[in-house]
Amino acid sequence: MGSFSDYWENKVLDHIFGNDSYTPPTIFVALSTAEPLDDASGVAEPSGNGYARVETGASDWSVSSGGSVSNATSITFPTASGSWGTITHFGLFDSVTGGNMLAYGALNQPKAIGNSDTGKFEAGDLEINLD
Repeated sequence: MGSFSDYWENKVLDHIFGNDSYTPPTIFVALSTAEPLDDASGVAEPSGNGYARVETGASDWSVSSGGSVSNATSITFPTASGSWGTITHFGLFDSVTGGNMLAYGALNQPKAIGNSDTGKFEAGDLEINLD
C-alpha cells in the first residue's frame, strides 16, 4: 500500500482550495531498492541493465473508492539485462527520469531482479491511499 508524497499532497490541497491550478501529469511507475520518504529522499532506482520507468495513462488506474486507487491493468517493466538488485518499494513520478515523486509504497514481498527477469505488477497490486 502506498501514500502520497509531500509534493503531491501540497499540489492537491492548493488546487482544491483555489490557490493553484493543477493538471494531472502522466504517471511513471518506478522501482526502488530502498524506502522512499514523503519528501522523495531515499529513492534508489536501479541504474542500467535495461531498467526504465513505465509510463501509464488514465485507463491504467481504477476509479478511486474509499480514498484509494490501484492499477487497473498490469504494469510490466523491460526485461533486465543484468541485476537490478532486490526491489523493496515502488514510486510514482511525473517524469520518465528525474521529476517529482507523487506517491510511493512498499512491496508486500521484496523481489530480486536479475538478468532476464521481468518486473511486473498485476492489476490491483499497486494501491495508493490519500492519507
